[in-house]
Amino acid sequence: MACQTSMASKIGFGGEERSVAACTPMETKGRLVDEPSSPTRTDFQRDRDRIVHSTAFRRLKHKTQVFIYHEGDHFRTRLTHTIEVAQIARAIARALRLNEDLAEALALAHDLGHTPFGHAGEDGLDHMMSPYGGFEHNAQTLRLVTDLERRYAAFDGLNLSWETLEGIVKHNGPLLTPEGTPTKRYEKHGVPEAIKLYNARHDLHLGGHASLEAQAAAIADDIAYNAHDIDDALRGGVFQLEHLNDVPLAGEILVEVRKKYPNLDRTRTTHELIRRLITRMIEDVIHTATANIEKSGVQSVSDVRAYGETLVRFSKAMGNAERGIKRFLFDRMYHTAELLRVRINAELMVADLFERYFEEPAEMSNDWANDIASISDDEPARARQVCDYVAGMTDRFAVQEHRRLFDVTPDLR
Repeated sequence: MACQTSMASKIGFGGEERSVAACTPMETKGRLVDEPSSPTRTDFQRDRDRIVHSTAFRRLKHKTQVFIYHEGDHFRTRLTHTIEVAQIARAIARALRLNEDLAEALALAHDLGHTPFGHAGEDGLDHMMSPYGGFEHNAQTLRLVTDLERRYAAFDGLNLSWETLEGIVKHNGPLLTPEGTPTKRYEKHGVPEAIKLYNARHDLHLGGHASLEAQAAAIADDIAYNAHDIDDALRGGVFQLEHLNDVPLAGEILVEVRKKYPNLDRTRTTHELIRRLITRMIEDVIHTATANIEKSGVQSVSDVRAYGETLVRFSKAMGNAERGIKRFLFDRMYHTAELLRVRINAELMVADLFERYFEEPAEMSNDWANDIASISDDEPARARQVCDYVAGMTDRFAVQEHRRLFDVTPDLR
């Protein structure tokens, strides 16, 4: 059954009127494996709870956001980032009268497939997996929630609802053009194999746009990433407040804060900057999305998927400012000599681990080693199994394993 709504059922969440284009759990497309409904929770609430209780979610505590895990206790990890994204996604969904539970579930799941050592680990695994279809963290998230999590007697994975799986896969938008060819993001390597294989069993409509709830979770990720990376960089001394003077939006907010609180200390000035930056971006998305939805005339989630463009987005001015912030962060943070050195060492560590496990699967934990023994003659399957094992590692465990297996371990400090 299509995840769409009718004017006759406009009252939904908490007794408030909801958008006609909001997803409703009563009209979900269902799960791959049928299950009895819960008497106390909606389908999207169950999805959220299953994600929170998953092993992959707990591992996010010890996976890097940008700084490595032993730089300090106050820098963000994948877990703290994920919680912040969920808060922003719920705020946007509430204002747009969407399903908050679905938006939250998608936000909580969006980074489950990330490797140790942030994007450096992803690049390292993608390189090692290039002969076998590559590595992409959204595809890995799908593998986790549809296969690798082994918690339930009746099925592998978490058996999430169709709408949640769709939002996970389309975190960056449609994967196929209307003509059926890969979109720009996937034109080089094609749609990841894990997504194609699952889609053949449970069609996620890869050529359509995701729900408004999924769009809210995706832009919440951008808002959190930009604001909180500035916060971590200031805390770590990568750059100073003064370096933000000419950065779009951030510089304007600094002027406001200094004018209103001329004697405010640097710590509180930073917090005030980040708070206002997040608020300004959220409010821009809400105003822009409200206007876009009204102008589009969409009356159902089916209309949203078929509309042809993202509706929950920044205004043109805010989009330009957000890109300016990203450029600044790339120049002054992500591409600094120190961080590039750490990235190179992290990529080497991931490559070392992959090679060793691929050649000597017995070095993996017993369950994984036993699984590989049954597919030892299938090289692509063995490679994917090793990839799953390495991708699931925390930063700390990856370092420990490298020290156990190799005489010299790169310095990540």
